[in-house]
Amino acid sequence: MIKKLFVIFVLSELCIAQTVNFTSSNLPIVVINTFGQEIPDDYKINARMGIIYNGEGIRNNLNDPFNNYDGWIGIELRGSSSQVFPKKSYAVETRDSRGNDISVSLLGFPQEEDWVFLGPYNDKTLIRDALAYRLAREQGRYASRSKFFELVINGEYKGVYLLLEKIKRDPNRVNIKKLNPADTTGDAVTGGYIIKIDKLDGENNDGWYSDFKPFPQLNTKILYQYHYPSPDEIAGAQKNYIRAFIYAFESTMAGPYFSDSLIGFQKYIDVNSFIDYILLNELVKNIDTYRLSTFFYKDRDSRNPKLFAGPVWDFNLAFGNCEYYEAYNSSGWYLEYVSEFSNIPSWENFFIPFWWKKIFNDQNFKIKFRQRWIELRNTVWTNEKINAIIDSLVNLLDESKTRNFQKWQVIGQYVWPNYYVGQSYEDEINYLKNWLNGRLIWMDYQLVTSVEDNQVIDENSNFVLYQNFPNPFNPVPKIKYSLKRSNHVSIKLFDILGNEIATLVNDFKSPGEYSFELNAAKLGLSSGMYLYQMRSGEFCSMKKMIYLK
Repeated sequence: MIKKLFVIFVLSELCIAQTVNFTSSNLPIVVINTFGQEIPDDYKINARMGIIYNGEGIRNNLNDPFNNYDGWIGIELRGSSSQVFPKKSYAVETRDSRGNDISVSLLGFPQEEDWVFLGPYNDKTLIRDALAYRLAREQGRYASRSKFFELVINGEYKGVYLLLEKIKRDPNRVNIKKLNPADTTGDAVTGGYIIKIDKLDGENNDGWYSDFKPFPQLNTKILYQYHYPSPDEIAGAQKNYIRAFIYAFESTMAGPYFSDSLIGFQKYIDVNSFIDYILLNELVKNIDTYRLSTFFYKDRDSRNPKLFAGPVWDFNLAFGNCEYYEAYNSSGWYLEYVSEFSNIPSWENFFIPFWWKKIFNDQNFKIKFRQRWIELRNTVWTNEKINAIIDSLVNLLDESKTRNFQKWQVIGQYVWPNYYVGQSYEDEINYLKNWLNGRLIWMDYQLVTSVEDNQVIDENSNFVLYQNFPNPFNPVPKIKYSLKRSNHVSIKLFDILGNEIATLVNDFKSPGEYSFELNAAKLGLSSGMYLYQMRSGEFCSMKKMIYLK
């Protein structure tokens, strides 16, 4: 790990920030004046901040008056390994003239006092975090609201940034009961709490170590950190309560009856929240999840006695943007990968708790997991809706991204830990889209396929996609499908990475049985495995075929 951090440092020094002539933007403009002070890593300094935001669709000029915020802030650097990049991210706290925290609304967000200014650097699409939080909100879960802006500090243009809500207890963020220092007995001591698994970065951190090892081969144990109440505010009885709750949960997971519907893990956790958490993080293959940037919250028992997974956090290395842990591979469950000790490199210091895999492999959990995926894929996570979100973010940044990459000339350059290095912004976006398309294909194949190769066909089904014959084939297989009611039918061919090769059927069909031949030579296919997918209304089925020359 030390070697990797050294490589980051060297590469960051190679990127020399350029001067950019910045006068106006289609995005909001944030201007900060530190009065000559350097922004530190720990403990915020006082500074002045103004925000120019004339409304959606209205241009913002650098010489316009500050009309969204004009006041004091506390500001410090945020992040861990990302701090060595020349483009920094910041933690910001809105303050009054006496240095006290004040809750305000920034850029239309609900009022609060703690904010994150995320500066995408090794994510050259600039949109991975914004996209992931949007997908999580589409699940109906709280995830940080986000809004792009351009930042100027002490007269220097700093590029495109993303305003995020810091994870906090708040009616508009993590909506759990407020826990006062005097709440130490009865129902009052049971919540609410936010805990996390993460690095010990920044000030005011504390927690406790689990009694259970992530792997039998290691002496290392998982550190659970107090997030809310903060370490300097949480009472001793409150520490004892949440530690005892997590111990009871982990003891159950380590015991023989962890899957029992009455005394197993379902007694302690909100299963649906864990399903949504895993689905989102697996969809984007977030390399830092489960073992870092991982939050849980628990409300007061009288409101809800169970532990919830989330909110989700930190996605700059997601969507195939990482060269280790097979993050670049659009296939494979990441949770299972990091749960195998043989996959863990010697430099790793952060591990996944042992119970994630046991929950994931529980049969009842798997059934609900699959049902939820199908529901999401047929509503808010369709290919069309996901691509529309990506396109809207790209269109929004069409102007500002040019200035950002004039300032930070990283396009075409390796920045740790990039797996892919595009030669243009368009290359980076296309890579993200292709990777995500492959991921959707792979997860559909794992979770949506309605008829496996060797399964008996359900004669009551309104739609059926049959296995091609012969399989393996050379060079022309026959593909058959049937409909019991009229509907539009789409059948597409993909390679094993999920790249679309051809549309084989795209037409409105009447009830009946249909078949067609696929000419592998005409399509220029190489030997290997391919996927073909049929969609008709809410029906989705996928099959694999093998071409042997």
